[in-house]
Amino acid sequence: MHVSLSSRINGVSTSLLRSLLMAPRVARFFTLLVFFLVSGNSSAFEPLNHEVVALIEIKGALRDPDGVLKNWDKDSADPCSWAMVTCSSENRVIVLGAPSQNLSGSLAGAIANLTYLQQVLLQKNNISGAIPMELGMLRKLNTLDLSSNAFSGAVPESLGHLTSLHYLRLNNNSLSGPFPPSLARIPQLSFLDVSFNNLSGPVPPLPATRTFNMQGNPLICGGDAEGECSKTEVGSPPSPSPLLQRKTKTRKVAVAVATTLSSALALALFFCLLLWRRNQRRQCILGVSEKEEGGAMAGEMGNLRQFSLRELQAATENFSARNVLGKGGFGNVYKGRLGDGTAVAVKRLKDVGGPAGEAQFRTELEMISLAVHRNLLRLVGFCVSPGERLLVYPFMPNGSVAARLRGKPALDWTRRKKIAAGAARGLLYLHEQCDPKIIHRDVKAANILLNEAWEAVVGDFGLAKLLDHDDSHVTTAVRGTVGHIAPEYLSTGQSSDKTDVFGFGVLLLELVSGRTALDFPASPTMLDWARKAYQERKMELLVDKNLKSGYDRAEAAEMVAVALLCTSYAPASRPKMSEVVRMLDGDGLADKWAAANAAPPPLPRRRSIDATEMELSGPR
Repeated sequence: MHVSLSSRINGVSTSLLRSLLMAPRVARFFTLLVFFLVSGNSSAFEPLNHEVVALIEIKGALRDPDGVLKNWDKDSADPCSWAMVTCSSENRVIVLGAPSQNLSGSLAGAIANLTYLQQVLLQKNNISGAIPMELGMLRKLNTLDLSSNAFSGAVPESLGHLTSLHYLRLNNNSLSGPFPPSLARIPQLSFLDVSFNNLSGPVPPLPATRTFNMQGNPLICGGDAEGECSKTEVGSPPSPSPLLQRKTKTRKVAVAVATTLSSALALALFFCLLLWRRNQRRQCILGVSEKEEGGAMAGEMGNLRQFSLRELQAATENFSARNVLGKGGFGNVYKGRLGDGTAVAVKRLKDVGGPAGEAQFRTELEMISLAVHRNLLRLVGFCVSPGERLLVYPFMPNGSVAARLRGKPALDWTRRKKIAAGAARGLLYLHEQCDPKIIHRDVKAANILLNEAWEAVVGDFGLAKLLDHDDSHVTTAVRGTVGHIAPEYLSTGQSSDKTDVFGFGVLLLELVSGRTALDFPASPTMLDWARKAYQERKMELLVDKNLKSGYDRAEAAEMVAVALLCTSYAPASRPKMSEVVRMLDGDGLADKWAAANAAPPPLPRRRSIDATEMELSGPR
């Protein structure tokens, strides 16, 4: 109803504007007054913001057989809770990420109305049609991945207007036409992949420092040109200029003459050399030279910022002990403040590795940075130097769940439910929506952080080994925290998404009880204690005493039941994270429990659905 009324008002406004242009001077004043009154009041009938309108138009052009966009509601005033959408702290849409979601249809040009968009991740779907030229209007866009779809037609020349773009993948589509020269002029672009299309040449010269791949385009990379169609290494430095060569030659002659003058002068030069070498070593703080600090070490890689070591040393006061936020298996975390005043958390990794692992480290960081979700800790940047690997994250003002469970005042029940739901959605994204999927391997309260809105943000997820969909598990050195490690991982070193589910189950018990797994001796363990108390229906033993009566008994019983299912001894008996999310919303828990337990205790029924429960089960 409000749409038709708004259209009527817009029609009235148009008529008044025409009258304004044709009326006499006195009548024009009153017409102008009425025009502004009517057009100003029309905003009351337009509750939808332009980002909602744009996203709904994008949804309308796509086909979504699996319903991954089903909570995109055209009557919503805020898209920040929608699936596949990530917003900034100012509630602006900055990421549209729906990789591997079986989407088809076309990509609407209305995407240009998401003016704050920084990343578009639609790879590995079946989207067809032309790439909209309107993408060139997204001046804040730094990552565009449309690879492995069915896009056809020409690559829009307008993509050359994306001055902030670092990472562009259009490979494995059916694109044709000439290679756009404008792509070679994007100033920040460091990675370009247009391989396996039907593009034609000529291809303009690309910057020496740019990584690119154009293989699989027969009209560009046929015959002898195949070797020039991809490049992953940084170009060699240019040859010295003739002027520099003359200066060097003159300097050598001067040194030779000076050496022949006297042995004393030679000795002085020798000592000067020693002093210079000592100064160079002092400048190479932890192996980073002045040249590295001002050159390749400070800049951008894909959609990540590459910091210099000196910049992060200054931000953390040279990694001062008083700035330590936490210590973990991967390294210490320091609070820092960048030169522009931005607060960050800097993780100083323990396992540095040798130079041979640097390329792999950078590749994995690039992949990790593409895992974007509102319940995942975003990687801002990194620093690589001899002897150092540093990761930079946003600073989380409310600390970790582990710290808040120990602190005062106690977390209330509403926030504990919100934390459980948010952490579950973050792990669901890593396991089932991220490609390649990511196994965390250390799910615990210390790795679940809380942003300014007290929303759960899963951290440290990118430091485990990345998995491809073809792999069911990985076998590596066991990482994790005692009490949170699944039995099969502890005994065999094999980790899978079910090891993360086990750790999440322990996290749920910690949220309910306010206790940690380390609070229990070897026997009974936290799981034995919780299972016995639940079977005897003694919820008062399980629930944190600090909550007193400020919790819902039925909701607490449901959360414990989900935790016990997640911590089943056999990995195959544990639910997937998608099932966990549904069970936390009250959907399917009784059936799952009945299937896993021959004689289940009766679960208390929820009395009614209140506003808090609606928050858990509402649109994401």
